[in-house]
Amino acid sequence: MSDLKVRLVRLEPMRVACFRAVGANPERDAWEKLRSWAAPKGLLNNMGKHSIFGFNNPNPSKDRPEYGYEFWISVGPAVAGEREIEVKDFSGGLYAVASCRLQGDPEGSVPQVWRSLWDWVQASGKYKWRKTHELEQCGNPEADVKDIELDLYLPIEELTIDD
Repeated sequence: MSDLKVRLVRLEPMRVACFRAVGANPERDAWEKLRSWAAPKGLLNNMGKHSIFGFNNPNPSKDRPEYGYEFWISVGPAVAGEREIEVKDFSGGLYAVASCRLQGDPEGSVPQVWRSLWDWVQASGKYKWRKTHELEQCGNPEADVKDIELDLYLPIEELTIDD
C-alpha cells in the first residue's frame, strides 16, 4: 500500500474505563456496554476530551471462531470501577498511526492496513515495534459499518545502537 499516510502520535498517560466482550462480533457488544455506561454520564458528548480506543482481547485465531474486544474511554480520577467495568492507568507512548475505512469489509481493509503499517515501521530504519498491544480509535462509532473510520495505532519506539 504505497499511498499509506503514516503519522507519529505520542499518546499521553491516561486513566481509562474498560469494557470487554467475547463472541463472534465482540466489537458491537463491547461498544454497547461502553455506550450504555458512558452516554448517561455525558462522556460521549465530547469525544475529544474522552478518547475512545479499542483492541482485540484475546485475538481471533483459526481454531477459535470467538474472540474478544476491549474498549477504553478516558476518564477522570474520580471514576472508580464497578461491576463489569475495570478502571486502569494507561502509560501512553509513541505510535505510528494510519487511517482506514471499513467500507463494509472489516476482514479485508483493516488487516491490510495493519500489515502495511507494520511494513512501514520495519522499513523505516528508525523505529521498531514496542511490545504492547495495538490500538484502534474510531471517530464515528455509531455509524453504519460501511462508514466506520478507524485510526490504527501501532506501538513503536526509536531504534537504538543495540538494535
